Amino acid sequence: MSDFDAISVGRRVLNAEAEALSLQAATLGEAFVRAVDILHAAQGRIICTGIGKSGHVGRKIAATFASTGAPAFFVHANEASHGDLGMIAEGDVVLALSKSGENQELADVLAHTKRFHIPLIALTAAPDSALGRAADVVLQLAEAAEATSEVRAPTTSTTLQIALGDALAVALLERRGFTAKDFKVFHPGGKLGAMLRTVRDLMHGPGEVPLVAEAAPMGEALLVMTEKRWGIVGVTGPDGALKGVITDGDLRRHIDGLMNRTAGEVMTPGPKKIVPPTMMASEALALMSDPLPAVTVLFVIEDGKPVGILHVHDLLRAGVM
Repeated sequence: MSDFDAISVGRRVLNAEAEALSLQAATLGEAFVRAVDILHAAQGRIICTGIGKSGHVGRKIAATFASTGAPAFFVHANEASHGDLGMIAEGDVVLALSKSGENQELADVLAHTKRFHIPLIALTAAPDSALGRAADVVLQLAEAAEATSEVRAPTTSTTLQIALGDALAVALLERRGFTAKDFKVFHPGGKLGAMLRTVRDLMHGPGEVPLVAEAAPMGEALLVMTEKRWGIVGVTGPDGALKGVITDGDLRRHIDGLMNRTAGEVMTPGPKKIVPPTMMASEALALMSDPLPAVTVLFVIEDGKPVGILHVHDLLRAGVM
């Protein structure tokens, strides 16, 4: 095997699958629109089914649907014949995957969908197969050879199945108006979950916010700044709204006669780096990182009034960085 070139083989496979995906995209048409319509109209769940490699792909597609707010799960075609048909009910939609469309194991699922008038979407390379004929909508795999040269192992075909499943899930979530905030509900853990948390989830509450009135003497402002240990103090007006902030830089600029001044005289008015509690944590991090100027602390404002404070360390601990 001295003449074996793994890089060439890898590139051949990737190029073959990339070409197949381009062909699949070019052939996408009215059937895809009808499939999305059916999925959007479903009152129940999306049931993905298949066997073999198509079954593995079906599990992945079901997980993608579920993670984007469309209730979905996978039913193995073999298990369906031994009791799991009871998991498929009126109001559901079945998405069946089979390259050939002739898997005998799918027969009971197909009969079940007809008996209970359950919409069936077929993802197959053979629209004239048993699966294709039984389906309400057929999403036909593009005519592309498997990436293997002699052994016809499922490669290109499963890639196309996965990509079509992703296309359906994304089209459905955009039609439903599914947002990043909705996505957060289904992804509370890990790096992605951290990035989708809100400022309210991570901020310190009102009792920890360093605040003084505009008329407060600087001695009081320095005391609050020291006690709260944020390196900053907010200055509020008579209505409780945040009027400005005092940082170490403000103290240095007003060092001459500092203790004879009020907080309102020393503060930098109209702070621009403030955030609402509903902002995504990742957006707050981006605001902190903006060099005009970069900051480590943000006041959290709701209805014009400070309700919390957020430090860059809070984002670090939550795994947002």
